[in-house]
Amino acid sequence: MIRYPNLFFIALTQSLFYFCIVVPSFRHVGSSPLLTSIGLLILISASIFIAAGGYVINDYFDLNIDMVNKPSKLIIEKFIKRRWAIVLHILLSLVGFVISLYIGYKLRNFYIPFFNLLAIAGLFFYSTTLKKRLLIGNVLISLLTAWVIIVVAIAEYKYQYPKTIPAGDYATPRLLKLSFLYAGFAFIISLIREVVKDMEDMEGDAKYGCRTIPIVWGVPVAKTFAGVWLTVLIGAIVILQFYVFQLGWWISVFYSTILIIIPLITILKKLYAAQTPVQFHQLSTAIKFVMLTGILSMVFFRIYL
Repeated sequence: MIRYPNLFFIALTQSLFYFCIVVPSFRHVGSSPLLTSIGLLILISASIFIAAGGYVINDYFDLNIDMVNKPSKLIIEKFIKRRWAIVLHILLSLVGFVISLYIGYKLRNFYIPFFNLLAIAGLFFYSTTLKKRLLIGNVLISLLTAWVIIVVAIAEYKYQYPKTIPAGDYATPRLLKLSFLYAGFAFIISLIREVVKDMEDMEGDAKYGCRTIPIVWGVPVAKTFAGVWLTVLIGAIVILQFYVFQLGWWISVFYSTILIIIPLITILKKLYAAQTPVQFHQLSTAIKFVMLTGILSMVFFRIYL
């Protein structure tokens, strides 16, 4: 019910971003980040508890829909009563927020607890209302996926900074660029996957009044929507490889071509041929694989920076 593989993915993403991008960015200029390894562990714990609480409340409100779309994977009412699911959601979210308050206090950074509280509220309202509304639920989940990366960069924000970055501070601009690069990747690919999942779950969603893109606009439009974003993502990564190529990062270019660009092109090709929930589920799994390979590409910044 708490989707432990997804929680592991969150921990992996934040760990890679910290050790492969944050630390090298500061080390490159002879400095060190505000966030220590212990602080990172605390920050990851907050993210995991909040995400787990979100998964529980989503299952709680999706019970009827899941009876249609994936009856074999039901947990609530089969292994745990609904009232205990609510209690579990409250406990997980509360623990996540308290941990956020603690790390925010230690870093003198109120952005972490503030935006993590917004994430908790967003996950709750997504499950109760926004999931059934056209597009807004997809965008919200994609933003929260990007937040997994941005929160680590936000932890490095220093209150003594003026509105402009001080002269001689080369770590912050680099960190900002790379955080928005990976957050953008996370947002776009998550948005694509959310739309593909909506096409997979059309039967149950339609039965219980969800207004997702494939239900309101039709499957062809939903495919076009996902296809356009896939094309944008592929184009952006290809352009990025020309820049990386000039830096002499040959292994990175080869990795990105084989494990990110080619799989995305394959997904785009199969998207327009997909018709059944099984085929859309396979596409969703393939997209998740590219999310993993994309995040793992952070390792190259550890190698080359």
